[in-house]
Amino acid sequence: MAGRLAEEEPERAYKHARAARRLASRVGVVREAAGIAAYHAGEWAEALAELRAARRLSAGDVSYLPVMVDCERGLGRPERALELVKSPEAQNLDPMGRVELRIVESGVRRDLGQYDAAVVTLQIPELRDRRLRPWSARLFYAYADALAEAGRQEEASDWFARAAAADRDGDTDAAERYAELEGLHIIDTEDGDVEDAGAEETGTEEAGTEEAGTEEAGTGGSDVEEPSAEAAGAEEGGVEGADSEDEAGPGDVPAAEGAPATGIAFKAADPEVPETSGEDAPDVPAVFLEPKPAEGERPPDAG
Repeated sequence: MAGRLAEEEPERAYKHARAARRLASRVGVVREAAGIAAYHAGEWAEALAELRAARRLSAGDVSYLPVMVDCERGLGRPERALELVKSPEAQNLDPMGRVELRIVESGVRRDLGQYDAAVVTLQIPELRDRRLRPWSARLFYAYADALAEAGRQEEASDWFARAAAADRDGDTDAAERYAELEGLHIIDTEDGDVEDAGAEETGTEEAGTEEAGTEEAGTGGSDVEEPSAEAAGAEEGGVEGADSEDEAGPGDVPAAEGAPATGIAFKAADPEVPETSGEDAPDVPAVFLEPKPAEGERPPDAG
């Protein structure tokens, strides 16, 4: 029960572990569970005591040595934490334990103000492993955090991005730390905020379209007064008259009844007289007539 509740409900898990310890205080597994539960609950001194007892009862099991180092760190004793890191028992840790111990040691170095040493502590072969390991996300995150504390922001951003890619279960806030360094904003689409915002915008646009349709309908309705026929005719006549006076010139033909709106009367064109050429004229004898004399004149004598 304590193991299942350790991460989600640490206080409740701690109570279960203490109850189990009262019933079986001589069992190494029970003391180990009590120590882990106390560690998650932030009870550093009790966690350290329980884990020491568990190591004695379990014939020197060192698997929880990184947790003991972190408890020393939580108690504000970084020197004693480093002593445990350099102890011979640390050499017997498995790969996962060694990585966890390096992560805790890096934190201890930062507590001492040794920021560059904290970065170097994590530069281990596992950091350059191209395959994704169970410890990859935590190692990348710890290295990025150490870089950030050392003032190497660009490198920290790169390693936070790697940590976010390796953190398949979302156990760390690597994505948020990366976004913070890059000045980005993460939108959680699972909450439906984006969909709600899109629906509100769509509704606003539809409402605006309906209002526009209502205004158009009002413009074409019976509420708008149309000019009467007389007023329209007066306006047209005034305009036409002004145009006629302005445009009429000395050579223009004056306006007549039935003239177009421009005030210019167009006359019908004169009938065209077909031109005849001498080639087509008939060949007839020419007759010349003498002019008729006027009254009182005598015709000239014929010579």
